[in-house]
Amino acid sequence: QYSPDNVAGADGNIDPTEITFPGCSCLTSSCVVHACSCLRCGENYNGLCLRHTGEEEEYARPVFECNAMCQCGESCHNRVVQKGLQLRLEVFKTEKKGWGLRTLEFIAKGRFVCEYAGEVLGFNEARRRIQAQTSKDSNYIIAVREHLHSGQIMETFVDPTYIGNIGRFLNHSCEPNLFMVPVRVDSMVPKLALFAAGDISAGEELSYDYSGRFRNLQIINREQKSLEEDNRLRKPCYCGSRTCASFLPWDSSLFSAP
Repeated sequence: QYSPDNVAGADGNIDPTEITFPGCSCLTSSCVVHACSCLRCGENYNGLCLRHTGEEEEYARPVFECNAMCQCGESCHNRVVQKGLQLRLEVFKTEKKGWGLRTLEFIAKGRFVCEYAGEVLGFNEARRRIQAQTSKDSNYIIAVREHLHSGQIMETFVDPTYIGNIGRFLNHSCEPNLFMVPVRVDSMVPKLALFAAGDISAGEELSYDYSGRFRNLQIINREQKSLEEDNRLRKPCYCGSRTCASFLPWDSSLFSAP
């Protein structure tokens, strides 16, 4: 079932459509830094593109867009991801990777491409679904872990297997042309937004790094432990890049012990 936005998962613990953030009180046509509460972490966009901080490899910084409770208008420059897909994309059959997604038009560096949307699950439901899969099943569940200043880790699990959008057709690449940023609009449940890592030509397949290490290379996470585990449990990678790791990223924390 197609859905452009996240929906509450089968466990019903998290409602991604609930509005819990207070809106800004800006009365201008477009919000500005230092005057808007939604821009407390700094300016997010230059036009339709994610603002570049100057660092090629960095921790993904928080992005808060203006929301339904804000007094600014729909033309506010701090409303990008919430407007959804604006580009012409095509689902196509790849040679070895099953279905894939490519762009039919040029995409500039930093441009928002699409969201990875689906059912927002709790940890227990995400783990139950993962453990119910066989080696022949495709796994669409993504686990996003954000490291907070307090030292805590916030986890978001999204599964577009049964309900989702075009993002479910994106393949992994060890040298991707997209990167994922959690973008918050109405609540702490983030939209998993994918932006262009560089200029992308028309006809080029779109991909991102399933492991999350792209643009977050300094983070040492549980996925790296899988490099020391039995590779027979992992699926081969066919991205064809020069730095291909030969296997798809694998997060052992959600799988049954061998």
